[in-house]
Amino acid sequence: MGAKLMLTAKDGHSLSAYEAKPTGAARGGLVVIQEIFGVNAHIRKVADGYAAAGYHVIAPAIFDRGERDTELDPNVPDERDKGIALRQTTGVDEALLDVAAAVAALGGSGGVGVVGYCFGGSLAWLSATRLEGVAAAVGYYGSMVAGHLSEKPRCPVMLHFGEKDPSIPMADVDKVRATVDPAMVQVFVYPGAGHAFNRDGSAAWHEASAKLALERTLAFFGEHVG
Repeated sequence: MGAKLMLTAKDGHSLSAYEAKPTGAARGGLVVIQEIFGVNAHIRKVADGYAAAGYHVIAPAIFDRGERDTELDPNVPDERDKGIALRQTTGVDEALLDVAAAVAALGGSGGVGVVGYCFGGSLAWLSATRLEGVAAAVGYYGSMVAGHLSEKPRCPVMLHFGEKDPSIPMADVDKVRATVDPAMVQVFVYPGAGHAFNRDGSAAWHEASAKLALERTLAFFGEHVG
């Protein structure tokens, strides 16, 4: 079980975060970046899973700039609509300041990686291209990646996409593959999987794809973070 932590971004904004620690010495640090539903039970479970794998994990509440302590259920239409609205009012630059605050807070844990889902998957890509102190980044179904390929990552990146994702056309994934340096960026597509295939407890869950993506992600962080 983790605990609530407060962070301060460089612009002075104070935000909450969920912190989960390993039982022994940390292999490194990981920042887990939320979907559009806040740091909810699913994201806390994801963070706990990485902590169980040996990482010191912080999941910053990037929606705190608009509404504090947001926890939404993706299975409830009204809450899903609220998440979309919060996403539309959350600036990317400000969200990256919050991610950077989490990266800085993990500086004493060794190398620091970033992993994000949905909106967080896009922010993971931009963390790799814009932020200092990130050793590796993994983005799950980030719809903004294809639109930010002019930005080159400063660290190794792994990207996961679902073949049946209605919000990310395969043409966009093909564009990503054709543009990135394969020595820096690995791109994986999961047959039969849609958007949010890693979100267990929802209709989007695609168990085989989620399991394989996690195996690849942990191996990647094991190589580049610790």
